[in-house]
Amino acid sequence: MNPISSFLSLVCMVLAAAAAVLFNSVAAGLVFVAAAVIIAMSLKMANVWQKFVILRLGKLQSVRGAGLFVIIPIIDNIVAVIDERIQTTAFNAEQALTKDTVPVNVDAIIFWNVHDAEKAALAITNYREAIDRVAQTSLREMIGSSMLAALLSDRQEADLQLKTEIGAKTAPWGISVTSVEIRDVAIPVALQDAMSRQAQAEREKQARVILGSAEAAIASKFVEAAATYAGHPAALQLRAMNIIYETTKERGATILIPTAMIDSMNPMAPSLALALASQQIPLAAPAVGAAGTPTPQAPA
Repeated sequence: MNPISSFLSLVCMVLAAAAAVLFNSVAAGLVFVAAAVIIAMSLKMANVWQKFVILRLGKLQSVRGAGLFVIIPIIDNIVAVIDERIQTTAFNAEQALTKDTVPVNVDAIIFWNVHDAEKAALAITNYREAIDRVAQTSLREMIGSSMLAALLSDRQEADLQLKTEIGAKTAPWGISVTSVEIRDVAIPVALQDAMSRQAQAEREKQARVILGSAEAAIASKFVEAAATYAGHPAALQLRAMNIIYETTKERGATILIPTAMIDSMNPMAPSLALALASQQIPLAAPAVGAAGTPTPQAPA
């Protein structure tokens, strides 16, 4: 009973009591009581989101929407009050096998609403329970036709497929499916470990490929640098001196430099060594005596 019917029925009951007490009229009291009963049974009110399906003598009389309306007591019968707001239904599939025979547990949720109250009331007994059953069946069918990798990676495609299949089945009942969302896909623990190792191996493979590409790029740059330094020895010497300078910035560091590197940084060192070898400079001059004659050396 809606608030307006309750208020009017209460007013009629008060008037019936007043007529019986003040005017000592039982007939008037009975009239007001009958009016209260009729108002309570005939005056109905629907909210803006509700639809009342009314049968008259077993046949569809009308579908009433928001506002006040009157029905004929006993002859008219309200068989269903349909809520047309968007509603949600959670459903799942446990131990469902994918196309590659992997058991998974999938949780999903469906958003739906009734767009035709007449069909929802007359075409099916319990449309809420039917939506739940259809959603579970469609979810198992989708899992059975999908590979595990596709089910894990492409959720949007799976959601769209479920929405299309469930919507096609519920449309004759006056129900529209707004969206379907898969919330979780649970796989066995052993398979999780195997997939984790596979993903780690793939990452290591990708890292090695990237490292190899970097080494190839560095090697090509070294080849170009070697060609440049071959034509400009002075540039190579400046580069070597710059490397030594950079390494000596750290205090307390001990740096060992090969003598070959030192010689390479002094371009005059090889020519000087060749000159000394060609001239054969004596290591010690012979001693001269007092008379100007050379002093004979003692035999070794």
